[in-house]
Amino acid sequence: MSMSSEKNPIGLESAPQQSAKIAQDFDAFNDKLLSGHDIIVIGASAGGLDALRTLVRDLPAGLPAAVFVVMHTAPQSPGLLDTILNSKSALPCMYPPNGEPIELGRVYIAPPDYHLLVEQGLIRVVRGPQENLHRPAIDPLFRSAARYYGPRVIGVILSGMLDDGVYGLLVIKQRGGLAVVQDPADALYPDMPENALRKVRNIDYSVPIAELAPLLGKLAHEVIPGDKEALKMAESTEPYSEQLKIEDQFALGDIPDFEIMEKIGHPATIACPDCHGTLWEVKDEKDDMIRFRCRVGHAFTALSLMREHAESLQSALWVALRTLEESVSLNRRLAQRAQKENQLQAASNFMESAAVSEQQADLIKRVLLYDMPEDGIEAGWSAAEIQGELES
Repeated sequence: MSMSSEKNPIGLESAPQQSAKIAQDFDAFNDKLLSGHDIIVIGASAGGLDALRTLVRDLPAGLPAAVFVVMHTAPQSPGLLDTILNSKSALPCMYPPNGEPIELGRVYIAPPDYHLLVEQGLIRVVRGPQENLHRPAIDPLFRSAARYYGPRVIGVILSGMLDDGVYGLLVIKQRGGLAVVQDPADALYPDMPENALRKVRNIDYSVPIAELAPLLGKLAHEVIPGDKEALKMAESTEPYSEQLKIEDQFALGDIPDFEIMEKIGHPATIACPDCHGTLWEVKDEKDDMIRFRCRVGHAFTALSLMREHAESLQSALWVALRTLEESVSLNRRLAQRAQKENQLQAASNFMESAAVSEQQADLIKRVLLYDMPEDGIEAGWSAAEIQGELES
């Protein structure tokens, strides 16, 4: 990973030391503004590497925009995405340290196991709670860009499964930015662009990956209505919901008071799969996406929560299968010993218990091997059905 060794990707200087520098950096960054869409945020997941490589390769040198990329990666990933992208890119691609000033004409990449966020004139690289089963996640980047840069933002969703980034893209649109998705027919895994098209009803562009870089280059030069001063004023005065601010703080690792949680939703009768605390159902009055967030900040869309619960159920069923198979073996061994000692009634009881455990194990095995679909449990056995069969 080429992240600078001189700067800790986690720590920033204290707020008093940073405040003047942040303001200075933000003013300097705004002075470079061409009144165009100069903040481009990109999210990719399964099947997105080739698409991302093509997109970054085709971005023109001198692009008057800063590009931010979140690619879902495993926490233990060696962090080679900067090397992969730099090999073909006319723009420098890098893992930024925390607190790095934003510069136009660069591609900033989320490091493995860190969220990538933006603030006024600078970049934040933090290990906040996972969102939608991932860190880095796409939604935190999109939300932060929408919060601080409003109409200057272009949000782009590439190939991937489930729907990380969809809510963030919706927020970008609410704040006056542009929404772009890879044409689902062109994506190796079309879930993410398809879900964006379904939920963000006013998507601006849906194009094949080969057409995306020229489009972004054109949009980066496209003048946003109004002069620079009016645009700066719009960014500072355009209201964003308190919910957006609170959720942005979650990504930074700030845990709000219980009273603040009540401002973004209400408790749901569901436990967080990550920390087992209570999940709160979060619903913005401006959209119809149902999402969930726990007290310490783990966040899920309905789809990602269903996926996690399906995997948890499958893990629990494998544990149950192992326990039942061990029970069968143990009861048979005890029955054999009882027969040798001429304890026929005990032997019969042990064999009966072994038969019951074997029947239950066969049922769970059938669920695991034949009836459990890959993308959830809705087409297979429900937990209630399994429990009912075990108790019958």
